[in-house]
Amino acid sequence: MFKLLASIVFAITWISMIQVEPVDALPDVIYLGGLFDTTSDPSLDMAYRYAMKMVQANRQILPRSRLSRVPLGSGNVEFLPPNDSFIASKKVCQMIRFGVAAIIGPQSEASADHVQSMCQTMKIPHIQTHWDPKRLTAMDVMKNGDRNNYAGRNSNSPLSVNLYPNPASVSRAYADVINGWKWKTFTVLYEDEDGLIRLQELLQLSISPGYKIIIRQLPDSDDYRPLLKEMKKNGERNIVLDCSQLSRVSEILQQAQQVGMTTLAQSYFITSLDMHILDYDQYKQGGANISGLRMVDPHRRETVDVLGKWNNWELSAGKNLNVTEKTLTLEAALVYDGVQLLAKALHDMGRSQEVTPKSFSCDGIDTWAQGNNLINFMKTTEIEGLSGTIKFDSEGSRSNFHLSIVELQPDGLTEVGTWNSIEGPDFFRLRSDGQSLIQESLFNKTLVVTTILSNPYFMMKESDQILVGNDRFEGFVFDIIDEISQMLGFNYIFKLVDDSNWGSLNKITGEWNGMIRELLDGKADLAIADLSINYDRESAVDFTMPFLNTGISILYKKPQKKPPNLFSFLSPLSVEVWIYMCTAYLAVSLSIYAMSRITPYEWNNPHPCRQQPDILENNFTILNAMWFTIGSLMQQGSDVMPRATSTRMVAGLWWFFTLIMISSYTANLAAFLTVERMDSPISSAEDLAKQTKIKYGSVGSGSTLDFFRYSTLPTQQRMWTFMETTRPSVFVKSTKEGVERVQRSNGQYAFFMESTSIEFFTERRCDLTQIGFPMDSKGYGIAMRPGSPFRAVLSQAVLKMQETNRFIILKKKWWTEMRGGGACKDDGSKTAASAAELGLANVGGIFVVLILGSSVALLIALGEFVWKSRKLALDEVDGGEGSVWKSMMSELKITLDCSSDTKPTRSTRSLTNNS
Repeated sequence: MFKLLASIVFAITWISMIQVEPVDALPDVIYLGGLFDTTSDPSLDMAYRYAMKMVQANRQILPRSRLSRVPLGSGNVEFLPPNDSFIASKKVCQMIRFGVAAIIGPQSEASADHVQSMCQTMKIPHIQTHWDPKRLTAMDVMKNGDRNNYAGRNSNSPLSVNLYPNPASVSRAYADVINGWKWKTFTVLYEDEDGLIRLQELLQLSISPGYKIIIRQLPDSDDYRPLLKEMKKNGERNIVLDCSQLSRVSEILQQAQQVGMTTLAQSYFITSLDMHILDYDQYKQGGANISGLRMVDPHRRETVDVLGKWNNWELSAGKNLNVTEKTLTLEAALVYDGVQLLAKALHDMGRSQEVTPKSFSCDGIDTWAQGNNLINFMKTTEIEGLSGTIKFDSEGSRSNFHLSIVELQPDGLTEVGTWNSIEGPDFFRLRSDGQSLIQESLFNKTLVVTTILSNPYFMMKESDQILVGNDRFEGFVFDIIDEISQMLGFNYIFKLVDDSNWGSLNKITGEWNGMIRELLDGKADLAIADLSINYDRESAVDFTMPFLNTGISILYKKPQKKPPNLFSFLSPLSVEVWIYMCTAYLAVSLSIYAMSRITPYEWNNPHPCRQQPDILENNFTILNAMWFTIGSLMQQGSDVMPRATSTRMVAGLWWFFTLIMISSYTANLAAFLTVERMDSPISSAEDLAKQTKIKYGSVGSGSTLDFFRYSTLPTQQRMWTFMETTRPSVFVKSTKEGVERVQRSNGQYAFFMESTSIEFFTERRCDLTQIGFPMDSKGYGIAMRPGSPFRAVLSQAVLKMQETNRFIILKKKWWTEMRGGGACKDDGSKTAASAAELGLANVGGIFVVLILGSSVALLIALGEFVWKSRKLALDEVDGGEGSVWKSMMSELKITLDCSSDTKPTRSTRSLTNNS
């Protein structure tokens, strides 16, 4: 317990000693030299003076000393012309005579390099606040791997610190942000060679796959409109704008607005870290996405406090400058931070040693021995300034600094992320927030929608009145855009594509045509039609998620019905089977006849009353055997039946045989008589590829053509070669022309098109049909310019329509209900009904067989009548009675007498006639 109390007392004593330790190793007045270019921001001198005022007001730092400007006379004696090394050296020599502790500035590169060289020679710390393209960090040297030339290229001085971020780090920040936004294609507008140095890391993205970077230098004149018009014509939308002066940035944006380059289609990234100073109110309504990086965060507590005290100090001095984030430049903030950094370093250095700035002349060889110590204290000191946390590496370059990623939104520039020199970018804006902002920007906007006439997706409205604007059109995609516009609150104007093409890439020239070209040229904001999503199109523009899935299939003329055969009832069995059946019938009949004569059990007593008959009778004569067999085959039975075991066995096997054959015949007969058979020469794409009689083709431009042109499958390659070399050409200009060509071809032409379009036409043209299954799978989507901010919200709208089955309802409307839809559905039902009812053409052969068989039977009956009458007449002639003719007439008279079903025998009639 005693040790604990002793420790507490010792700690309190030590802390109190630290707090009250006097800083008496510093002079009462410490001179600080400030050099500012006459063309620089006037607020630099104000920030310089105010920073020293703040140090004097803060009794925690330099409580017994004060910082003061070098008394060089009245007026702006510390201002000098830019890049004038001679005047700069004179000013430095004047300051040295007063014994300055450090020098800040100037801003121009040539003057700053000269001042830095002088300060290094005389061991006086030099504080820089400007962008220095020659300054490298140790990390940059390690990255470049060029240690040998480091000293020759590097402008870092041991006696210098630069509060401005290292150029290589800022360049890396630009590249990281562009990568984060996934800009694959963009244009760099730069002012001079310094701009290319600033954008070094960004330009190196051009060697990465998938990136396309266009570099354009701004003209020397003040008229940028011709350049902006050319960019608009070429469809350049993502623009990186690098200018050293913000006034030029403002002028470029104003002229871009005049030529229509500040719409929703364009995105601007401004490289100036002072972009927050510009007034962007006039660009909010245009919809252009304007963004960039900012180092000074006006919402930080430290910044708000400093700006408030600065304004109060200016008011107390009789000035009303109203210093805000709009007037506080980065360099002014760095000048303020530089003074604060020097004061903190002097304070820390004065605790350990006596600091005595030395007065000497530039003509001598004297140096300030304590300069190295002071610069080392500055490099190791860490403070929070207007520009954030200030830390340095061993070379005196700013390290571990933060940049704010800002975007122009309806309420002004808004921070949407941060970038750190160590960790890289962090986009912390929530997705939903971004989408809500995009939806707000879409509200009441008028979007130009390019499309193409294609049934049923987009059609001219049928009306007897003169229609204008969107009232002229209707169709599936028309309704989709209309419903999405109601969900998101935007207006739309439909525009027919100028060249009547969907959009194909010319591999040789790299140029697009059709709707894709109009998007790239900025003539339209959206494109919707039966526009399929493929690799080339997705690489050039952005698509929403698909709203309809489809695939390439074959449209062909429906094959003609095969005329029914008069003897189609014979079709269930082949000719060979019929021959075998007839042979089996004869063979079984002869077998039964032979077996019945061999076996004794088939010989029967013809007179059962006689116990000892004189003769035995066999019922299975050759005719009876054939009659029994045919009766079994027809499943009708017979009055003659087998009695012996052998004949019964043959009969049983024959019955089993007839059971199978008749059942099979009956089953096949129903199918052959009810199903309408079609004669189709092709059933798939492979069938087309194997023959040359039937020509086939597609629309001469579009994804269907590209599918065959760039396919690696042998079948598609062979079909493409055939289509390309066939004369006359098998390609057509439009889908409508292709459909009409199929109808006129009488089965000699097949047309490749999307299956959904085939479904539409086969619903209305009953002589057309789809052959085979789709050869690929793809979807139709809404296309927009690459990098469009509307992609996410439009995809959400498409998803919502899918979940509510709106696409199914609209598809049913335009495919089967509107414009003559469902015409072939009735035809199909009628065909199904007629298939269940057999016509005379289907069963006419049976009637023919019946008639011919009956006719033959009648002839046989007549022959039997004549034969019997002749036989009776001959018998009577032998007995001395009538003639043949007389006998036939007598038999005919009795036969035609329908009043009686009996007739007397010949002997009875003879007795009657004699009496």
